[in-house]
Amino acid sequence: MEHIKDAELRNEINYLGNILGDTIRDIVGEEALAIVEDLRRLAWDRRVGVQDAGQRMSEQITNLDNTQIQIVLRAFSLFLDLLNLVEDRRRVRVLRDRARHAYPHPRSESIRAAVADLKEAGKTAEEMQSIIDHLHIELVFTAHPTDAKRKSVRSKLTRIRSIMGQLDSASSSEERDEADAAIRAEIEMLWQTDFIRPWRPTVMQEVGRGLSFKPVLWKEVPKISKELSLGLKENYGEAVQLTRPCVTFGSWIGGDRDGHPGVTAEITKQTLTWLRQEAIALQLKRCDGLMGSLSLSQSNHSCATDLEFSVAESVQRFPDLELRITKIPPGEVYRRWLAIIRWRLEQTNQPTVAVAGYHSADEFLEDVNQLVVAMDGHPGMKYALEDLKSWQSQIETFGLTLAKLDVRQNAKVHREVINELLNKLGLCDDPETLDETARLNLLADTLERKLLNSAETISDTVQEALNTFQVLHEASQQFSEAALGMFVISMTAVPSDVLSVLWLWKQTSSDADTSVPPIVPLLETIGDLEHGPAILSGMLEIPAYREIVRKQGNQQAIMLGYSDSTKDGGYLTACWSLFQAQRNLVEVATQYGVELTFFHGRGGSLGRGGGPAARSILSLPRGTFRGSLRLTEQGEVLADRYDDPAIARRHLEQVVWSSLLAASDPVSHDANDWFELMDKISQTSFTFYRELLEQQDFVEFFRLATPVSEIEQLPIGSRPSRRVPGGGLSDLRAIPWVFSWTQTRCLLPAWYGMGAALQPLLDEESTRSKLITMFRDWPFFRALVENAELALAKSDMSIAALYADLATGKPSLERIAAMIDKEFATSKQTVLQLTGNSGLLDGTPWLKESIRVRNRFIDPLNLIQVELLRRGRRPNLPEEESEVLRHLTRLSINGVVAGMRTSG
Repeated sequence: MEHIKDAELRNEINYLGNILGDTIRDIVGEEALAIVEDLRRLAWDRRVGVQDAGQRMSEQITNLDNTQIQIVLRAFSLFLDLLNLVEDRRRVRVLRDRARHAYPHPRSESIRAAVADLKEAGKTAEEMQSIIDHLHIELVFTAHPTDAKRKSVRSKLTRIRSIMGQLDSASSSEERDEADAAIRAEIEMLWQTDFIRPWRPTVMQEVGRGLSFKPVLWKEVPKISKELSLGLKENYGEAVQLTRPCVTFGSWIGGDRDGHPGVTAEITKQTLTWLRQEAIALQLKRCDGLMGSLSLSQSNHSCATDLEFSVAESVQRFPDLELRITKIPPGEVYRRWLAIIRWRLEQTNQPTVAVAGYHSADEFLEDVNQLVVAMDGHPGMKYALEDLKSWQSQIETFGLTLAKLDVRQNAKVHREVINELLNKLGLCDDPETLDETARLNLLADTLERKLLNSAETISDTVQEALNTFQVLHEASQQFSEAALGMFVISMTAVPSDVLSVLWLWKQTSSDADTSVPPIVPLLETIGDLEHGPAILSGMLEIPAYREIVRKQGNQQAIMLGYSDSTKDGGYLTACWSLFQAQRNLVEVATQYGVELTFFHGRGGSLGRGGGPAARSILSLPRGTFRGSLRLTEQGEVLADRYDDPAIARRHLEQVVWSSLLAASDPVSHDANDWFELMDKISQTSFTFYRELLEQQDFVEFFRLATPVSEIEQLPIGSRPSRRVPGGGLSDLRAIPWVFSWTQTRCLLPAWYGMGAALQPLLDEESTRSKLITMFRDWPFFRALVENAELALAKSDMSIAALYADLATGKPSLERIAAMIDKEFATSKQTVLQLTGNSGLLDGTPWLKESIRVRNRFIDPLNLIQVELLRRGRRPNLPEEESEVLRHLTRLSINGVVAGMRTSG
């Protein structure tokens, strides 16, 4: 590993790599280890330009039998997992070093730094309070199938990381030996663990996986609120106060039924109950911890008489408390009050909330606030009070439901349900023929009438839809409105798609349930984004719907789909369409006196709107963001961001930091003279991208030159990979589309069309200087280019060419390969001209080094994958051989994901 520049990083990789080598030797023998080492050296030789090294590596792989291939795949995959672990540890060390060197001043890109910058920029206390009042980031976990790693593997890697921390702090040889032995044991078990799930997870298993990240967030989120409060106090004294949590959480897992028959009303009900039980369990554990620490007695501490009065009042109100309270000494009033809180939480955690239970998180928080008031101002309570304030933050953030559960369904399903009901109820003989105006009028006229009759014979689809709405009503009444997030309508095309949801909600509601969850149109394709302003205007013209929005504080959320828009129109056009849509939607909303919150449906990969979250927030269109937004957190991103507490905290910190800065100037606008040029660039890019997709035999090329068929069958998520079974490219979801290209090391979805659109303009002096100015001064354009630069840097066209060789024999297939290769070169040249660098990522050397280091460990996995695809496509293969090759191909996919640190 002498080629790795960072000494500490190199030493840790050497250490874990040697243990892995020892493990391979012990379990499968010296000969197997020799094969792995030969390929490792050949991969290095290939990367440094040794003649024929690539050819010799390919020949050696061709001669491997299936058993040998499996050993090599596991060896390189596991090494890359360990490399990722070491890199994450290095990142944490760097963060801590920066904080230590900056102390007592805030480190760069921190929340305190953002507040200090805004103060220095002249923000008054009144202006800052307005920013804080609007600041609200909701991170929404989804179960999108992009995490190829099993939970069993992740948990072992997490334990290795923990033991490495113990090794760092070992103070004796015995402690170091114990840690070393523990690491060796974990790697031995890892080697003998199946890397691939034997079957798809159930929806409830995915719910459990989403919940597995909550303990980290439970501990880290209060630190975010505390840092923001500290920054405000340092710069504004007591004049500016944080009045609500700046970060909260939502979830789609168990609620997203779009194209997913496994997400039923019963699954959604189970999910809501599970989220409730987990939240209360965390609150009970927190309460128990404080009962253990707050052992203060009146004989040693003067307690507030108000709290004693509240204790007595509670016992009188709930006589069952008497027995619980008498077990605690009378002088320990804080413990007595906590015992009351605990008892009430227990009553809350019932199938039907008892009278003594908390009926809302606000009621629960009020009891905890009484404890804070009683302790505040008393000598010797300063640090104990901080612990209580941390609990307050946890209650405000997670409440009694942990995360708000969204429900998503396709607009087409609702249209079919409404059509059947209108027909059954005798309201319209042929609802499919209604135009938009007639449909809106019919739904509006019948909105407040109770029309549904349980005696009606309806289809299973309609019954399931009605059951879903009924579950949501029950949850709203039983758990409070806080349990429900938003009702997201995918493929929203017309205003009646929104009114349909309101109609179904009203038809299934009881008199006791008057609330309506936020109804959110999802704009996904390029066409949807263009029509978005008209859809929003039409929604707000419906009197009944406008009244709902008024009751919700004149707040309306709009979800923007990054994945499908990028697949539909290409990276550059999707970015520009999303930018323009936000500006146009805000303009419409302003005319109606409505404030928009955008829900950004970003994936983890660059081809699905991924990239650094802070960069994406800072590049939002000026004038469209006042501090409130929602972001999806998907697939492998969840583990990458929330497995390690330090990395989780840094991610949350940067999201808040960037949101504060982006929201600080909500009325300014980007330079309009750049927009006309961007329109031209976008149209050129769109035409060029669609030309590729519409090439003769493109679908055949895609199927032959990528492992898409194997990816569609991966058991990594409960959701089907296609919206319509057996459909064409348009029915393929964006995840397998991006996933497949990423596997070939050709991250085409994140750069194709950049070069064709920008290079001609860079060749002209009149537009070259304008583009360079745009890159320097316009955050949107800079983010667009820098994300493409990262995708280009991660691409390797020499590897991609090996996949393209699987799709030969027709001039049309070879022409497609040549188009992609040429556009890569043009896009790379374009990016370098704009950045002014001689090489990709020269401005981010640590990232460039990371890609350089891991490339030679990914290369053998790609070459093996190509060989497996070739073997698996031979005619007349016995089924047993085909199954072995499918399993090995899945192993290779898993390994490449580890190396690229992204899937789809």
